[in-house]
Amino acid sequence: MNPEPQPSPADDTVRRTVITPDQAQWVAQVFDACADAIAEVIHGKRRVIELVFASVLAGGHVLLEDVPGTGKTALARALAQVIHGSSSRIQFTPDLLPGDVTGISVYDQRAGLFEFHAGPVFANVVLADEINRASPKTQSALLEVMEEGRVTVDGTSHEVPNPFLVIATQNPVEQAGTYRLPEAQLDRFMIKTSIGYPDEAAMMRILQGARGRSEPLEPIASTNVIEQAQRFAATTHVGSLVADYAVRLVEATRRASEVRLGASVRGALALVRLSSAWAAAHGRHYVTPDDVRDLAVPALAHRLILEPEAEFDGVTAEQIIGQVLMDVEVPQENGGV
Repeated sequence: MNPEPQPSPADDTVRRTVITPDQAQWVAQVFDACADAIAEVIHGKRRVIELVFASVLAGGHVLLEDVPGTGKTALARALAQVIHGSSSRIQFTPDLLPGDVTGISVYDQRAGLFEFHAGPVFANVVLADEINRASPKTQSALLEVMEEGRVTVDGTSHEVPNPFLVIATQNPVEQAGTYRLPEAQLDRFMIKTSIGYPDEAAMMRILQGARGRSEPLEPIASTNVIEQAQRFAATTHVGSLVADYAVRLVEATRRASEVRLGASVRGALALVRLSSAWAAAHGRHYVTPDDVRDLAVPALAHRLILEPEAEFDGVTAEQIIGQVLMDVEVPQENGGV
């Protein structure tokens, strides 16, 4: 594999405001090469791999809600390896403190100064395992760094590396002793998805290779290449009709009778940013309505707060988004320029 595909279109990014077809094809090459490598570890879950990697290109964060043993840690580790980045794992427990996440200032008696000791959040890929087991105070320690890309300790800001991705996990089955994530924190995750159990064919591949794969994956693209891909993805063309379609979808979630609080403005921005990255990752320099439709559930469902009666009746946020997609008219143009 070519570790760093770097085309000539990358050289003129400063002079351009919209991604070109050649640049979109280059992003797709990087995307496919990295996704193919991760798929060697996470078998039969191409859709999830692509969603997570698209979130990287869009500069977002991921919430995985899954039972134990489905490959969440392996996914985070493989992602860090293919982009030649650093990774860390934080096991969230009730006694975890905010400083255990962000880092602390320690007094150096010899120098007579406070010295900052960076916490595990200073990595390209941070796995926040079972985030709902820590206290709300510790959970909120992630808020600034997820939104701003920096940590402030004792009045001094410290930048985290770029690219920066938080993959938080929570167990949907075992809820004893957990703290529900506040809506403000849920809204900061670009997508919520799950890996789930593999099918029979993928399970056979996992078992057959269980004794072998302990060596790390070879890097496919450096962090500099990923940063360039992020800049290209951010300039994917979003036509006015496509943007209007995203707005109407978000507005429809707020009008649904089963919903107490619909998708926020941040949710609409996340949907468009993710759609832009998704289009570039599939070799297009423009976003189509199908991109928006394809990503509406992972980008919007976790942002809805349902009425108690609807929850009691077994209605899910995913079902509401599905109904919204059927009710809202799709634009006829493909979104191209």
